[in-house]
Amino acid sequence: MNIDTKSFSQSFAEQLRRNLVALISLSVAVTSLSYATWRNEVTEFNRNQRHGGFEVLIKLNELQLVVFHNRYDQTLQDKGNPRLGWAYVLTIQDLAQVLQAPMPDKSAALVQVWSDNWQSIGDEQSSVDAILNQIEVMRATQYIKINMISANTMASGHLEDDMPLFDCTFL
Repeated sequence: MNIDTKSFSQSFAEQLRRNLVALISLSVAVTSLSYATWRNEVTEFNRNQRHGGFEVLIKLNELQLVVFHNRYDQTLQDKGNPRLGWAYVLTIQDLAQVLQAPMPDKSAALVQVWSDNWQSIGDEQSSVDAILNQIEVMRATQYIKINMISANTMASGHLEDDMPLFDCTFL
């Protein structure tokens, strides 16, 4: 029994020595594949965050136009229609749900401010100011997020985003 164990040890060591290059190559390939997969996932996440962020900015600007038309161009009822504003507010809320914090909370605040003030936009400047203030809060938060993604991309020297986003809950 002792001879079989010694023979097995020698046989195993010999096979390991013969196939060492293949084993190292296999481990390098698996490690490289794992890293590439992780990097692609992070890149896709950041790309989705950037795209969603730009969509939110577009909808915020369209909402701002509805407020301006309703307050200052009351003859253009179709462009300042509060129902159109509701559509933008709800779209912004939906888009913000796929973005990182604090955007979902900021969008909930926008819905609340719009809900409290949409009926008096044409009559009270304070309602316009409250809505525009919340739009600016969301816009500033999103600018910071997008700039961080861009800074990470430039710092890494890659066209893709290979670094996760930072948290902006301080806004």
